Amino acid sequence: MKFFIDTANLQQIKEAHDLGVLDGVTTNPSLMAKEGIAGKENIINHYKAICEITDGDVSAEVIATTYDEIIAEGEVLAKLHERIVVKVPMIKDGVKAIKYFSSKGIKTNCTLVFSAGQALLAAKAGATYVSPFIGRLDDVSTDGLQLIEDIRLIYDNYGYETQILAASVRHPMHIISCAKLGSDVITGPLSAITALLKHPLTDNGLAQFLADHAKAAGV
Repeated sequence: MKFFIDTANLQQIKEAHDLGVLDGVTTNPSLMAKEGIAGKENIINHYKAICEITDGDVSAEVIATTYDEIIAEGEVLAKLHERIVVKVPMIKDGVKAIKYFSSKGIKTNCTLVFSAGQALLAAKAGATYVSPFIGRLDDVSTDGLQLIEDIRLIYDNYGYETQILAASVRHPMHIISCAKLGSDVITGPLSAITALLKHPLTDNGLAQFLADHAKAAGV
């Protein structure tokens, strides 16, 4: 399973890369704004900076919501760097745009997916990735992980190559559950990824090993 980090923070992206587990980056206008990145030129330069850190795909989201505008904006984004994936919303014109992009060899990430039917449409249109938002479903008392399971079954039934990119991942158990269910990718904050490192028995065991070593060494 691939690990993407969901942020526009260059320091966090570099930290995940240096850890040796980073496979790509997802970001969006809200995350850009959180980092104080504003203005078309600044946003474009920031995407380029992200692409220089990671070796994997970088999802860059279009703001447009009409077919022609999505195409125009997406083509500009795709030309920024070979690692750019055009992130397109799950709307009617978005699905049409995904079909166009796929015919041109441009990678796409269909975002804001909340149902198996939406994921099926995205796959039929040729999306590279589909992003079901499991955390947001959990927020409204719906089982986000069940959606991952449903999409995996449908894609496996028909051999769709679209990768399931579990988004809105909030904590380490989301990551483990997605791995069990066969999600191709997860994207979440650095904190959720690094939380996988932690276990009290590891901490206690290491402390005991170090104490025994110090005692044996006469320290």
